[in-house]
Formats: sequence, C-alpha cells, structure tokens
Amino acid sequence: MVGADREGGAGDLDLALVAHLSRLARLGLTDVEMEVILPQLRAILTAVDRLQEADVSGVDATAQVGGMYDVMREDRVEPGLTAHEALANAPSHEAGLLRVPAIQ
Repeated sequence: MVGADREGGAGDLDLALVAHLSRLARLGLTDVEMEVILPQLRAILTAVDRLQEADVSGVDATAQVGGMYDVMREDRVEPGLTAHEALANAPSHEAGLLRVPAIQ
C-alpha cells in the first residue's frame, strides 16, 4: 500500500506518484483523470490508515472468517454411459470411435 509504507501516509500522495502508479499499472490516465482520482485515493488511504488505530489485541489471527465445511459430495461409483450412448449425439463416428477432421 502506498500509505502504509510511506511516512506521511495519504498526505504524501501527489500527482507525480499517481502518474507513476498509473504508468506501472498501464492505466493510461490523462492529467485530468489523475487530478480527479488523487483526492479519491487520498480518502481511501486515509480510511485504511485509520484501520491501524483499531485495538485488535484480543482478536486471534485468522485465515478465513467463516467455518470450514466440505461442499463436495461423497465420492461414489455410478454407472457410466455405454459406447453407443456416448456416440449417440456425435456428428460423426466410425467403428465405435469419434471421427474428427484431420489436423493440418
């Protein structure tokens, strides 16, 4: 984050830095667009900086916020298609195999 690793935080964000970040991200922003975005970025970085003030001393670190559960069904063997059923809708087949155009 720009504000987090710089001493002054969002206040250090200026048009030169926005232009540099724009070039790095290949955004192709015009000068007018950068002037519009600058106060918006400052507001975002100020809000993120405010998060540093939150007392999280009693909060355990976590990798996810919800409980873990398996959404997969149980693995079970089920009957598959017969060769005839698998080829029923094929545009072209021969001797029980799919027939496809040759690759040139």
